[in-house]
Amino acid sequence: MDLKIIQDLIRLVKKSDISELTVKEGDLTITVKNKAAETVVYTAPAQAPAVTAPAAPQPPVNTSAAVSGTEVKPAKSADNEYIFRSPMVGTFYRKPGVDKEPFVKVGDPVQPGTVLCIIEAMKLFNQIEYDGPAGTIAKVLVDDASPVEFDQPLFVIAKA
Repeated sequence: MDLKIIQDLIRLVKKSDISELTVKEGDLTITVKNKAAETVVYTAPAQAPAVTAPAAPQPPVNTSAAVSGTEVKPAKSADNEYIFRSPMVGTFYRKPGVDKEPFVKVGDPVQPGTVLCIIEAMKLFNQIEYDGPAGTIAKVLVDDASPVEFDQPLFVIAKA
């Protein structure tokens, strides 16, 4: 990977409010972490006040929202479903080209190694391969050409 691309990735993480960015290119994986964002993420749950006397009941605090930042993750999927999540930040594309068919459609069988989509990050088009259990596409959760965040759910896979 070119040094200029790595420097651009570092600038991108510093300018944005994301805490971590992972980019995979072939066998090479680069992870850039934003220490300022990490501090906010890890200190939020630790700021709860200590209770010394019985107090009036408080509404439950959703700590997952405080830890994950802006988006609360959906509840766990059913035992027969697998949620495939985005491995990186970028722009999601279902098709390899404008006049091409989508990589996968609802009802298509998938197995480890099946290309599901492309995510464009820093002008690099990364083919995203499925790494979960064999099954079929049950839902596509993201529209074509939409921005996606790291760990955002992209597909629901019905396990075989």
